[in-house]
Parts: sequence; C-alpha cells; structure tokens
Amino acid sequence: MTQNPQAPLLNSHNKQEYPPAHTAEHLLNGLMDQTYHCGRAFSAHVERQKSKLDYHLPVPLTQEQIQALEDRINQIIAEDVEVWIEYATQADVAQRFDMSRLPDDASETVRIVHVGPYDECLCAGQHVSHTGEIGHFRISSSRWLEGVQRLVFRLDATQ
Repeated sequence: MTQNPQAPLLNSHNKQEYPPAHTAEHLLNGLMDQTYHCGRAFSAHVERQKSKLDYHLPVPLTQEQIQALEDRINQIIAEDVEVWIEYATQADVAQRFDMSRLPDDASETVRIVHVGPYDECLCAGQHVSHTGEIGHFRISSSRWLEGVQRLVFRLDATQ
C-alpha cells in the first residue's frame, strides 16, 4: 500500500462534492461507528447548505448524545488534523472495508481517505486537506423512526 503517490488509474467519479461537508460526513460516520457500532450511514445526502445521514440504531439518540457528537467533531476540526489519501488494491484491503459498497465495475486499485486517526474509508470524493478547513459543524436537526436515526448537519464558516 502506498501513501500519496501519483494517482493511479481509477474509475471516474460523477459527483462534485462540497469538500468541507464531505469531510465532515467522514468525521460523523467514523464517530457514529466508533461510538454506537452502527456502521457508516446507509443513506447520505451531502450538500453545501445542509447534509443528512441515516443510521440503523435500535433506540433514538438523546439530545445529550447528539450534543456530544457535535462537540467532538468540532474538537477534531479545531485540531486541524491532516486528511490524506492511500492507494491499494481491492485484495489488499478486503479485510479492512465493506467491499460490497463498491460498484460492480470498480477498478482494482481503490482510494482510501484518512481523516487523521478518526476515520478511514474507501472514497472517490473530494475532501479538504486539513479538518480546520471545514468550519463550525452543527447538527441542526435529528429524528428517529422505526430504527432509523437521521442526523442533519450544517457548516458555518465562522463561529
């Protein structure tokens, strides 16, 4: 596996993410899985204005738990940790990641995005280079219905 080499040939990516929100999504996904062992969001819509992620959880998060998520993500943003890329073959990382989320025609080489020690996942999207570029993270709303916890977040440039 290599870190930050010349980019190998990968499948084309058909989305133009807003890098701060997309990187914040990584932080929220990593923290949700580490804290609640629920895996990454099974559904996500990430945009410049607001983003929403859905997780399978048996009970709703409390307001205190939601506030703790928000506070922790803002701490990580303030740490200004590096976001970096690793390239590897699918075979090399099959034990580390859920390969079922890759498209059927995925290239043999995959790209792994690391947000400091807080998250790593297969991803072809655009990201900031350091978490300090994200801005202030806030969970603007949440709801739980029939085992699905939705979290909606927004980014503010200044706080």
